[in-house]
Amino acid sequence: MAEKKTNQKSKEDKIKVKTEIEEEKLKEKAEKESTDSEKVGSLEAKKKELLKKVKEKAEKLKEKLEVTSTEKLKEQVKAKKKEEMLVPLEEYVKAGIYLGTRVVTPDMRPFVYRRRADGLAIFNTDLIDEKLKQGIEFLKKFNPEDIILVCKRQAGWRTAEMFGKLTGIRVFTKKYPAGILTNTSLPDFFENELTIITDHWLDKNALNDTLTARKKVLMICDTNNFSKGADQVIIGNNKSPRSLGLIFYLLAREYCKAKGIKADVPELGWWTGETIEKPEFGV
Repeated sequence: MAEKKTNQKSKEDKIKVKTEIEEEKLKEKAEKESTDSEKVGSLEAKKKELLKKVKEKAEKLKEKLEVTSTEKLKEQVKAKKKEEMLVPLEEYVKAGIYLGTRVVTPDMRPFVYRRRADGLAIFNTDLIDEKLKQGIEFLKKFNPEDIILVCKRQAGWRTAEMFGKLTGIRVFTKKYPAGILTNTSLPDFFENELTIITDHWLDKNALNDTLTARKKVLMICDTNNFSKGADQVIIGNNKSPRSLGLIFYLLAREYCKAKGIKADVPELGWWTGETIEKPEFGV
């Protein structure tokens, strides 16, 4: 009986030892897994941190490339605009076409770039060129016999008359006989389709007659002008002989070209007063 109890105890001791060994193994395994998990977690954290740094560097590089690309594109657009201008930018500046007045009407405010220290408003030269192109395209739609140009401002007489000789368009300088477009009883009454107005303040009679007759108006507007009644506007200084000369030169040159009129259009210098001798030309 005692031997049986001894054997039973021996078995229990063996089971206990085995259990303890198993527990130790399980504990070691758990600790190892925990350590491995920590290592994996650490690696994951390092990986995330590395990816974050790479992403930040990529973003910075992308921003740098975008800025460089944008600046380059702006320069290319600017250069292209210069190439496509009717005349080089320097000629617009030299003629003073960009110089407005101290008064800016609501109609002209969208075209003003800034004011000088003396209060003069400055037109945006890109917009001057664009509006001239639009004005030329508009003018091309009409035949010479259907157009009149009115310019009561003395600064534009010389070049306006040259414009008329080259294009065949009827020009009124110094005086416009009021009613010739509306009063059929007048001996010099005639009908036109388009009137070019140099300044709506001075040429108001011609403007009113044209609007009464329900005809089209192409108007040159300075910063102090209103564009009411105009079907197409050309913006620019309409007080200076150099500026008006440049405008009439471009209108004459492009109109003759579009209509196939064989005219020896004088060089720009004649129109802006840089050369004063009267050129020989044929129409």
